[in-house]
Amino acid sequence: MLQQILALIVIAFFLARLFWQKQKQQIAAGEMVFWFIFWIGAALAVIFLRSIDRLVAQLGFTGSGIQILLYVAIAILFYLLFRLRLRLAKMEQDLTKIVTSIALNNTSGIKTESEGSKIPASPAGRQNLKSKI
Repeated sequence: MLQQILALIVIAFFLARLFWQKQKQQIAAGEMVFWFIFWIGAALAVIFLRSIDRLVAQLGFTGSGIQILLYVAIAILFYLLFRLRLRLAKMEQDLTKIVTSIALNNTSGIKTESEGSKIPASPAGRQNLKSKI
C-alpha cells in the first residue's frame, strides 16, 4: 500500500510538471495529451494492480501484474527508442542536404587556399576545380 501511495505521488508530480510545461508553452498540445493519457494510465495501473494480477493469472501468466506491466513498459520504451533513432537519422540526412545546398550556393565568393582564386559558381566549374585539388 505504501508503494502504491508513493507511486501515485510521483505520478502526480509528473502531471504537475506536465501542466507547468504546457503553461510555459514548452510542449505542444498533442504531446501534452499523449503524456497526460500515459500518466493517467500509469495511475490507473497502480490503483487497480490487484485486478491486473487477477487478469494476468486468468490469462495463464505466472508473473504478477506489476511484472507484466514492467515487461510491456520495457517493450514500449524500446519501440520509442527505435522511432527516435529513425527520426534522428532523418534529421541528420535533412541537415546534410541543407548544409550541402547552402555550401554550393555560397561558393561563388570563396577563395581556395592553394590557388587564391574564387571557386566557380557553376557546377561544371566546381567539378573542374575539384579535379585540380
